[in-house]
Amino acid sequence: MKESASNEVLLKVDKLSKYFLVKRGLWGPTFTLKAVDKVTLELRKRESISLVGESGSGKTTLGRTILRLEEPNG
Repeated sequence: MKESASNEVLLKVDKLSKYFLVKRGLWGPTFTLKAVDKVTLELRKRESISLVGESGSGKTTLGRTILRLEEPNG
């Protein structure tokens, strides 16, 4: 079935993940920081969404990854 023009999906994100490798100090161990982990969302025509969260929760990383300014890990 074809979707009507007002119900058209403009953006679909399915299980998006972005991780960073972080090193502690000069000789410290490396660990994986999960900035965005398995986010799924869908935005349709004539809809708006808000992304709300505390500082450091991954809002900007999610946006940058959706825009492909950062490469997703999954």
